[in-house]
Amino acid sequence: MSHKHDLSMQPDKKPVVPRSEHEKEKIKNRLKKIEGQIRGLERMVDEDRYCVEILIQIAAVQAALKKVGFSLLERHTKMCVLHSVQSGNGEEMIEELMKVIRHYAK
Repeated sequence: MSHKHDLSMQPDKKPVVPRSEHEKEKIKNRLKKIEGQIRGLERMVDEDRYCVEILIQIAAVQAALKKVGFSLLERHTKMCVLHSVQSGNGEEMIEELMKVIRHYAK
């Protein structure tokens, strides 16, 4: 059950069910908000702000990224992994999912 499955970028793979425009917009809006938080962090560094304030903002960015990641992980599990299991090809996809979870939980 130990399939070699690289977690590197896989540009040829697509979701089993394409993301709707609404889903894409939701993800992009969250990422734009995070991008704004990152720019705010840069300003804080330029302004020589107190370390603790910067660290608190970094934690907020990390939490926001994790939230986006968990929503993608949930969709992947409910769509792609479920489809593979139902098609009788779940073992490899479950192995990939477990690697992603281990990697993501670090």
